[in-house]
Amino acid sequence: MNISELTRSVAEATGTSDADAKKAIMAVFDQIASAAAKGEEVAIPGFGKFAVKDRPERQGRNPSNGEAITIAASKKVAFTPAKGLKDKL
Repeated sequence: MNISELTRSVAEATGTSDADAKKAIMAVFDQIASAAAKGEEVAIPGFGKFAVKDRPERQGRNPSNGEAITIAASKKVAFTPAKGLKDKL
């Protein structure tokens, strides 16, 4: 499913226009991204939780020449599905 299909589905389910549905969807994604940038967790009951996790510095290999390299520490957004979502799968 892409954003167009999601927009159409949400518009049909809520009885709104495609444009209004897309604005609402994008607003939700923007708020999740803003919270993640602040290091906050976003929990949606019945769906799951988005949380920022730290990835420590680690050793890797350069694929072109096989040399050992150090991969810098970084942050990632992790999604943990809720029981309700797992049960639907």
